[in-house]
Order: sequence, then C-alpha cells, then structure tokens
Amino acid sequence: MNFVEELNWRGMIHDVMPGTEEQLKKEMTSAYVGIDPTADSLHIGHLVSVMMLKHFQAAGHKPICLVGGATGMIGDPSGKSAERNLLDEETLRKNQDGLKKQLSLFLDFDSSKENGAEMVNNYDWMKEFSFLEFIRDVGKHITVNYMMAKDSVKKRLGSESKSGMSFTEFTYQLVQGYDFLHLYREKNCRLQMGGSDQWGNITTGTEMIRRIERGEAFALTCPLITKADGGKFGKTESGNVWLDPEKTSPYHFYQFWMNTSDADAEKYIKIFTMLSKDEIEAMVKEQNDAPHLRPLQKRLAEEVTVMVHGREAYDSAVEASQILFGKATTEALRKIDERTLLAVFEGVPQFNVDKAVFTEGISIVDLLAEKTEVFPSKGELRRTIKGGGVSINKEKVSDAEINADASMLLNDKYLLVQKGKKNYYLVIAE
Repeated sequence: MNFVEELNWRGMIHDVMPGTEEQLKKEMTSAYVGIDPTADSLHIGHLVSVMMLKHFQAAGHKPICLVGGATGMIGDPSGKSAERNLLDEETLRKNQDGLKKQLSLFLDFDSSKENGAEMVNNYDWMKEFSFLEFIRDVGKHITVNYMMAKDSVKKRLGSESKSGMSFTEFTYQLVQGYDFLHLYREKNCRLQMGGSDQWGNITTGTEMIRRIERGEAFALTCPLITKADGGKFGKTESGNVWLDPEKTSPYHFYQFWMNTSDADAEKYIKIFTMLSKDEIEAMVKEQNDAPHLRPLQKRLAEEVTVMVHGREAYDSAVEASQILFGKATTEALRKIDERTLLAVFEGVPQFNVDKAVFTEGISIVDLLAEKTEVFPSKGELRRTIKGGGVSINKEKVSDAEINADASMLLNDKYLLVQKGKKNYYLVIAE
C-alpha cells in the first residue's frame, strides 16, 4: 500500500514535504505523532492523527506515539489564544497509561514485530536537561528570525492577541523540534505527522535535524477537520466526545456519528474507517440514490463504535436507539443496562418515588396522577388510557385499574412512562 496515495484519496493530506513519498517507498520508516496528555482519555479530535498512524502501520511502517509529558507542562500556542494550565508528573503518568490503553485499539504494540508501535514520553528525556544545556545545545542552532516567522507565533504576537506570548510558549517549537531530533537519533525516526496547525513546529524539527545532524527528515500534515455547517468537529452541547465510556457513553458516541450530515458522513467515512475506496464509493452511490436510508451514517457509526467500544456495545447502542426512535419491545428495554437507559432518556422529566410503594403495589392511576405529575388529573389519565395513549415500559396500558409493582421495574429501579407518541417520563424507585 502506498501510504501517501492512500491518505490522498481519503482527503487526509494538507501539506507534505518533498521527498516524503520517496523515503517511504525506499524502506520501512518510523514516524511519530505527538499526543497531548492533558486528559487520561483521547477524544475524537485526536482520531485523525491516530488513523494516520493506523494507515502508516498498515502500509508496513513503524508508528511512534509521543506523549507530550514535557510539552504538556508548557502548552502549545498553535491555534490557541491563551496559555493553559500545567500538569504535575503524577497526573501525566496516569494520563499516559489511559492513552496507551486506548491507542492499543488502533495500533499493534507487539514489540516482537519489526513495525510494532511504540509509545514514548518526551518528559523522560527532557526532565534531566538543564536550561543552560538546552540553550547551548539546541537554542543556538535556530535563529529568532526563523522562530518569529512561524504562523503560531505571528498570530499570538499580532494585533488580534491581547495577551501576547510568554517566553515559555515562544520556546515551545524548540522543545518540539528537539523531540524530533531525539527520536531521529535514538529511533531513526524520519517523519513527523500531525494537524495542519503543527506544520511550523514540525518543520522546526526537520530544520534542527538538518543543521545539527546534517540529516534529512520529513513532515506530513492532515487538514483540521471541520463540519459542513462551519461548526467545530467533535464538540457537542455537553463538550468533547471522549473514547472513555465513563466520559461519553457508547450510546452517545454512536449517536454522534449517526447524527452527522450527509456531506460530513461522506468525508468522515474516508477519514475514520479503514473501508476501501470501492466500498465507500458504492455506499456514496447508495446514499445518493436513497438518502433517507442513510447508509453512510449507519456504516460510519458501526465501524467507529465497534473499533472503539466493541461489537457488544455497538449492538446495545443500536437497540437503545430503537427504543427512542423505533418500534422497540419491552424485552429490548429490559436488556439495556442502567447507564445506557439513562443516556437514552437524558433530559426527560423524572419523578422519584419511594421504592416501598412498588413493593406494596400501587394503582397506575394513583402513581401517575398523584405520586408523580405525569398527568394533571385522574380523569385525564383514564381518558388517555381509553384512547390507547399510555404505555409503560413500551407496553400499552389497556386498563386504568391495573397495579404497578416491583416486578415492572427496569434494572430494579426505573419505570418508563410514555404519553402519546413522543412524551416520555422516567419514574425512579428510590
């Protein structure tokens, strides 16, 4: 597989340094991507560069994931208008462990393979570096003029920036450039990849390798992912979409991909899956012929959710979606776990009722019109039941006189009440 060609048709190349493709054709090459360790989980904004490494390994090359322990203590100015909080070493190590676990879903870290992925942390080689050594051994090789010409610096020093830029952030490109130099020396790493906003930092590294080692190194960047409507990719009302199921439930993760627009789905399926060009082109045709069936969104959501959370979590997310949007059964409702149930019905009105009420049993009328405010009156509730407009746990209530008891509770705690087609209520037994 030709790595550059593969990325090209997927729309994953923004800039590539001349000679990169020739280097990759010549021999197995090591390349690295830097990952910010400010959290113990990746979010989907990280996935583009992770997928670049996945394709890189699939093409027979060796991927290196660099956790920016040292650079995370400084803060990268690229694309940001303010400095960020710094991390302590204990937090960095904890975050590194969390990241490696997730990266293993995409990359093969088998050290017995010649192109097995590796993870490194730049804190390990930067922590012993004294300031005097750094400015003597690294700083003298790169001129201030060179550093000032970078877009990330110009932007922060320009008229649009009110806060200016600290010396700490100004030196960031030297620290990142040194990472590349270190990996070039220690791991024969010849290529650095990242988002297009990293081009300036990456080329500082190739320049350092050229000036200090008389060596040749390369750079390749991917476009920053945007949404067709101009919104920021990967952000929802509740913030980042994380890979950690505790931070973003598999159901919400699946829904994020399902809710992409047609234009975005066509773009994202090339970037975030390993599906072949032929498969994708066939699906695009299918989508154009019958957009209401949404084959692109369905396949995109399946591929990414299975890759990150596994087949079982994907199946559960699909079933859970049916409950809200389709003709799901009581049986399906009983099968889903508590976290998914709460994720599906997030935001619906909730009422707490003492669990003893269910143990003793209570009439539906008293429960829904007295103990809770699902209905304003018993008369309205009876009329709605008569018209077939009330369901409990997806089963139509045909008789106003039936009792609700503990056996009806989902996960031994919840009762799902539906009034009409779209109004849901969650009764919680506590």
